[in-house]
Amino acid sequence: MSEAWLTIIGLGDDGAAGLSDAARQALATAQVIFGGPRHLDLIGARDRGRAWPVPFSVEPVLALRGTPVVVLASGDPFWFGAGAVLADRLEAQEWISLPAPSVFQLAANALGWRMEGIACHGLHAAPFERLRHWLQPEARLVVTLADGGAVGRLAAWLDGAGWGASDLWVMEALGGPRQRIRQAKAQAFDLPGVAAPVVVALIARGGVALPRTAGLPDDLFASDGQITKAPIRALTMAALAPRPGLVLWDLGAGSGSISVEWCLAGGHSVAVEQHASRVANITANIAFFGIDDRCRVLKGDAMTHLPDLPSPDAVFIGGGATAALLDAVWDRVLPGVRIVVNSVTLETDGLLSQYHASHGGTLTRIDIAHATPLGGMRGWQATRTVTQWSAVR
Repeated sequence: MSEAWLTIIGLGDDGAAGLSDAARQALATAQVIFGGPRHLDLIGARDRGRAWPVPFSVEPVLALRGTPVVVLASGDPFWFGAGAVLADRLEAQEWISLPAPSVFQLAANALGWRMEGIACHGLHAAPFERLRHWLQPEARLVVTLADGGAVGRLAAWLDGAGWGASDLWVMEALGGPRQRIRQAKAQAFDLPGVAAPVVVALIARGGVALPRTAGLPDDLFASDGQITKAPIRALTMAALAPRPGLVLWDLGAGSGSISVEWCLAGGHSVAVEQHASRVANITANIAFFGIDDRCRVLKGDAMTHLPDLPSPDAVFIGGGATAALLDAVWDRVLPGVRIVVNSVTLETDGLLSQYHASHGGTLTRIDIAHATPLGGMRGWQATRTVTQWSAVR
């Protein structure tokens, strides 16, 4: 602690009045104080104050290494704040953090909500679609927004997504003398003069939630028909075994439906697709499901991109499997990586049979039929048979 040159101070909207003695001492001895203009004004930084650069960067702070420096952040610096960005670049003994209650905690306390039952999201620079997966009936969310105008846009997005009956609490300047809390329905939002800093608490009502199981309905995806259908997708996801933080290669991605479900399970994906129209569909699906921070799409042949892809934890090949591609993937990935390949052609079936014989794993034939009208009665209509090879490198 005695060697720390950087003090990260969490600041509330009550300014200096809410600071601890330790925070006051750090401010008194700091040669430079970094923060947003509002934060600098709240503690009267004057000529020692430096506003964050635009676009945001911590480099000016790091350039003063060894100098007594204070960084001001809103509430808890490690909850959607700059704290982790700085800590990742410093040794543990170089910094200390003096947090204040976060706006999420202030919102929960103002409304009497249990913190453990709230989903918290920072949407300063993120699309509203990030919320789609979290919108479940009666779910409670608290989201931070960049400015007052974003509140109306959020209400309009919720209404357009089918959640217009949701109750919103618009909470401005929480914890300070200008605190104001107002309530409205998303579908009838008309609160005037909303000003930053602002958070919105909401109880989701009225919409149709995304299932939490694999095999989302096909009609949720933009597609030209080149899509792993919902029942096959559910079985494929079971074979891939997604877990939070793991990386997937989705080669010959088609609509990107496997990437979407992998990312909704908490992973990260790189989708590779050579057809421009399908790349456009993948891009649309990434936006719709709000996974732009977890999934990226690359246009081109899988073999071309293979050397530059990040090391994966799992690989899915849904189309275009060849001996050359399978050999390249097997040689490129590390031991322990799970590989799943789906086939609908006799030629690829034969290839997968050979790989099953030489590399082990499981080879599964998937036959699915649906009841459809047959004259005045019903009969079974078989879908295209899928052969699936799954193996661990």
